[in-house]
This record gives sequence, C-alpha cells and structure tokens, in this order.
Amino acid sequence: MPDRAVLFIDGNNWYHSLKENGISQPGNLNYASICSKLVGPRDWQETRYYIGQVSQKESPAQYAGQRRFFSNIRRQDPRIMIFTGRLERRPYSNPATAELTAYLNSLSVRIDKSVFHDLTKLAARYNNSTVLVEKAVDVMLAVDIAVMAERNEYDTAYLLSADGDFTPAVKAAIANSKKVFAVSCNTSGQLGKVCSSFIHLKPGWFSDCY
Repeated sequence: MPDRAVLFIDGNNWYHSLKENGISQPGNLNYASICSKLVGPRDWQETRYYIGQVSQKESPAQYAGQRRFFSNIRRQDPRIMIFTGRLERRPYSNPATAELTAYLNSLSVRIDKSVFHDLTKLAARYNNSTVLVEKAVDVMLAVDIAVMAERNEYDTAYLLSADGDFTPAVKAAIANSKKVFAVSCNTSGQLGKVCSSFIHLKPGWFSDCY
C-alpha cells in the first residue's frame, strides 16, 4: 500500500519564494499538478494551504484577488483546502530613514534648503509606518503537522516552505515515524537540517504546472 501523502503549504513563504526566483505568473500555477508531481507514486490524500486573509474593508481589490485565487485552486481538485489566519497592522520603524536623517544632519556642506527640507520630510514620513503581519497562520500549520502525525493521518508530509520556525513541528512529526520533505525555490537553511529531505525546485520544474 503506497504512503499516504499530505501537503502543507505556507502560502506567504511559498509565494515569495516563487517571486524571488523568477517564477512567472505564480497566481496561474495549477496546484493539482504541483501536488501530483511532488508526491509521485504516493497516495495524495490532501493539500492544506495556509494564508492570512485579506480584509475586504481595508483593501477591496486585494481581497477580490485573493478570493479569485482561492476559488481557482479549490476548483482544481477537491483535496485542496484553504485555512486562513489574520492579517494585522503593526508599527514598523524603517532603519534606512534614521540613517538618512543622521546623514543629512551630519553634512559638512550646505545643500539647497528645499532639497534638505524634502529629504527630511521624506525620512519622517517613512520612519514610522505600518506593515501587515500574519497572525495564527504559522501556528495553525505547525500544530496540524505535529497533531496529524500523532494521529497517524499521513505517512509522508510535504512542507512547501523554507521557514526555519517549523523546525520543532517537523521534529515532532519525524519522532512519530513520519517522513517530512521540505519544498522550496529558496535555500533550505535550518529547516533542511531536520527534514527527511529538502527538495529544491528551480523555475524550469514548473513548466508543466500551469
């Protein structure tokens, strides 16, 4: 009887790894094809895609785009499921703006007043901004890998991420006699050291997955 395979996709980490490595049109990828290709002869049980949900009120256009993406991958195969966490705004202090301000104040030569004013104003504008941060997403994924392994709900897990924060969950799954393969277009880092194997994908691998 073939191994039962479950795929866990860290949506944010996975998407950025695709973009950073020149994967064209990542939103048009066929996840049913990706999953089938990865698991090979194993018995593909399900795919669990974890992502922070965009707020309709805060960003209607991004919300609509995310909903279209969800609908698209759900249609590709009923075994593909989506689990959403929150996106929360957090204050962010940009270190580059502090450096720019210090540099302007340390100039030993005079520059045009209007230029100095504009640069100082620009630094102040971006010094205290906000960024969207995913909440609960990584925790959900990590718990599911560990708990599903303990419940014997899979034999092999494919973790589509290169995030080292999943190291404890992977160790827990392996301690329950499961195989865990990390999959990413980025390098493995800490996660690759604890997984059963790290699968490094190059752009050409996706040529038949659209």
